[in-house]
Amino acid sequence: MTNVSRKKVSAAVASATFLLLAGAGIVAAPASYAGVPGGTSAVDRNSDFNGDGYDDVLIGAPSGTVDGKEGAGYVTVQYGAPNGIATNNTVPKGRTAVISQSTPGVPGTSETYDSFGQAIATGDLDGDGYDDAIIGAPGEDEGTVEDAGRVTVLYGSKAGLGAEMNDSFTSATPKAGARFGQSVAAARFTGGADTDSMAVLDDNGAQLFTYHTGILHSLGTLNTTTHPGGHRLQPAYLTTGDYDRNGFADLVISGYSPDDDYQQGWSALYAGGETSLAYRQDLNGGLGTASGDINHDGYDDLVLGQLSSADDKAEGDDGGKTAVYYGSSEGPTGPADWWSQNSPGVPGTSEHGDAWGNDLSVGDVDGDGYADVAVGAPGEDIGTVQDAGAVWLLRGSRDGLTATGAQSFDQNTANIPGTAEADDAWGSQVRLADTNRDGRAELVASAPGENSGDGYVWLLPAGPNGLLADGSSLYGAADLGGAAKAARFGAAIDE
Repeated sequence: MTNVSRKKVSAAVASATFLLLAGAGIVAAPASYAGVPGGTSAVDRNSDFNGDGYDDVLIGAPSGTVDGKEGAGYVTVQYGAPNGIATNNTVPKGRTAVISQSTPGVPGTSETYDSFGQAIATGDLDGDGYDDAIIGAPGEDEGTVEDAGRVTVLYGSKAGLGAEMNDSFTSATPKAGARFGQSVAAARFTGGADTDSMAVLDDNGAQLFTYHTGILHSLGTLNTTTHPGGHRLQPAYLTTGDYDRNGFADLVISGYSPDDDYQQGWSALYAGGETSLAYRQDLNGGLGTASGDINHDGYDDLVLGQLSSADDKAEGDDGGKTAVYYGSSEGPTGPADWWSQNSPGVPGTSEHGDAWGNDLSVGDVDGDGYADVAVGAPGEDIGTVQDAGAVWLLRGSRDGLTATGAQSFDQNTANIPGTAEADDAWGSQVRLADTNRDGRAELVASAPGENSGDGYVWLLPAGPNGLLADGSSLYGAADLGGAAKAARFGAAIDE
């Protein structure tokens, strides 16, 4: 029985568990179709909490202090509008919000080191046309079970998040140190219903849930340690996309394998379909993950970050790499299209520890119909300043990802606010989002190490030729009404 608590709803709590294996069916609930994440439109991206057609931005501050509890954590939401997202909480009123377990109507209680907001995702779980926020708190204790983890769902509405009912639930079997909620995702994986289901990661694999008759139901667990692909997987990340264009989202679980001493990232692909979510293949890569249609052929493409190997180091290319697997009728196809800072046309030089590809985002920046790829490298040194961090933009085209028109930015770039400082880790999280609905996705990039761990976020506008440093801005948690000290604001940004 899944442990579920609810605020502002009187429906009884219930749970049904179904065996979930490759080829087994998933039962879901009837509702209106919310879209499949992974494309370049706002509908596909599933990030519109108030249903006004503008992308909204959800940011986690998992180390934030709430009610005097260090590390309790909180999230911020910025609602899109014709002039984009607001970066302060004063004008206009209602454009931003800070939400924690101490917010009225949100289940639970803010406690020390819950890490509420460590993982975040969006999707329309109840099929009402408003996207919902899914928030992981992997440090949450369940009674005496330490770090069992818990997930909270804030349902969207015309008034935005938190105005209607909210849910909170933990694993069907809470285990100490499992850190349930360390990564979360939502998409429509199977037929039988037109609503998004939810995937929640812990150290044991991904558990799946669906919403039915006012209740969240458990669908079982995908065990990543014994899947048939040949690589045992210590899971760390989740992403979704419709790589075979069958109208159902596929789920990608990424992490590291003990089979190669955790030296390389691996990803297990589970293909969605009318009756099942079934294991299909393993793919090399999995440091950061993102999906979108880079070559505009109607298939989502999968982008995976990767730690560099000993062979890469010998060749001077060990600062991190990024693989693109292009979608097809058979799903993501190989061989992978590999990129690094040493690829022709990409600015910079690959250096050990850059972590190029630590986080990724896919969206159409210039409005040409081809999705572009933002690449974060939080370990990039800027001159002699170690781990200051930087962000790249590679462009989509009919032939796939290209370095033509590639851009790179750091805090020392002209017109970018701030100054590159050691351990800022700028680019730890990146997000391309069209918050003003002009057909061009702006860049939201974070440096959770900025200002001794307070964390800050940068917003770079988009133009017809790419991202713009001119007109960029930065803001911190305090600007939105959150407690800033050591909050690690920007440690998570919803993709």
